[in-house]
Amino acid sequence: MPAYLIQHPAEQRREDMLIEDEELTLAFTSGWAVFTDGKGVCLAIPAGQGAHIQRMDSDMTEEPQAQAE
Repeated sequence: MPAYLIQHPAEQRREDMLIEDEELTLAFTSGWAVFTDGKGVCLAIPAGQGAHIQRMDSDMTEEPQAQAE
């Protein structure tokens, strides 16, 4: 499931946020990070805000399986 961790600079005193949804997508357009889901835009963050966005899908945290040679 697509998931993103959004961290704001400490001086902004905003809480970090984890958003996830089966249909969640992220696009960068006109100075904005725009998250959409099956119903449309669900969150937009201006680039000047300095937020750090990191993809955190649950399947991305699994260890790679060793391959037999």
